[in-house]
Amino acid sequence: MSASRIVLAGVLGGIAMFLWTAIAHMATPLGMAGIREIPNEQAVLGSMQSTLGSAKGFYFFPGMGVATNATTSERRAAMGNYQAILDKNPSGILIYKPAGEKAMTMGQLGSEFGFQVLESLLLALLLSITVLKTFGARVRVALLVGIVAAVSTNMSYWNWFGFPITYTCAQIFVETVKYITAGIVIAWLMGRGSAKNLSAAA
Repeated sequence: MSASRIVLAGVLGGIAMFLWTAIAHMATPLGMAGIREIPNEQAVLGSMQSTLGSAKGFYFFPGMGVATNATTSERRAAMGNYQAILDKNPSGILIYKPAGEKAMTMGQLGSEFGFQVLESLLLALLLSITVLKTFGARVRVALLVGIVAAVSTNMSYWNWFGFPITYTCAQIFVETVKYITAGIVIAWLMGRGSAKNLSAAA
């Protein structure tokens, strides 16, 4: 299979991925599955703003009380005492952005589209170097790749960070279907290329 056809298959598969995820998140309940709003939100937001201000980042709470330059032995000692802290305090993670953040910018949409085209290009490359020749076999491989990609991140987030199981299952479904969608497009284009090659050889 020519490099140009692999690239074409990857780009078209990426477009299919992008369209599916847009539909899943904006036209179905999947995008908000397992997500809730905070009760008495203004009090919480005010506290975060006064405490964190413009310090955008990924926060883990409650902290273990060790400095960023702590030694390994200091971190181990803190871990030994951490359960006592958890017993007395709520825990979780926080992705914090200060006031003024833009909602769904063209830059974000463009980046997401680029990521999905890259994923689809890698899938097309993978399928092009396999010995599989049938449409169905290629789509099944795309399905397996999608399951691996979806489970490898989402299940770990559920296990370690406590992401809701409803959210986790919804994201696994969306990600898996995303790869199936791209796989169908890629497998179809590969099949067309094979058919043309066979006709030329005849």
